[in-house]
Amino acid sequence: MGESALSSVGSGRPKKRLFVSLLTHLAAVAFGFALGIYLLPILTAPDSPDATVLESSAKTAMYQGDFTKDLDGSDLFHWGTGRIYLSNDSLVHRGELAPGPDYMAYLAPSFVTNEEEFLAIKDQSRSLGSVKTFRGFMLPINEPIDLTRYQAVVIWCEAFSEFITAATLRSVK
Repeated sequence: MGESALSSVGSGRPKKRLFVSLLTHLAAVAFGFALGIYLLPILTAPDSPDATVLESSAKTAMYQGDFTKDLDGSDLFHWGTGRIYLSNDSLVHRGELAPGPDYMAYLAPSFVTNEEEFLAIKDQSRSLGSVKTFRGFMLPINEPIDLTRYQAVVIWCEAFSEFITAATLRSVK
């Protein structure tokens, strides 16, 4: 009787160890998965365009604007800095974006500062294409667009419906 009483007292300990071990392993897998999602775009990103190419393209801009980190929807992992330049044939960014997957650049009819505001006007916005580099980018505009219909550029993460940054457009001339 004494031996079975001792074995029943100690039987809770292996279950607790198993539970703690399972919990820590699941946390490690979740952390590794999240880290992989964050790092994969950095590791697979093509080289950013050469600074002289960006500068040359920026000279033809009709509009420009500035990305800043202090917007409502921007945070530690979702931000942009630098200047954007918009012309009839390209959108150029000289600055930095927080790395992430599936970024898209949009022309928006009004300036927005977070996810909710952008989702309210996303169907009125015009996608210019995928942003694959995080230290400056250049997107060609291959079809005519009435640029006067748009007041802002928004960088948006399609995969996670996350606002990254936005800039108000102002005339260069």
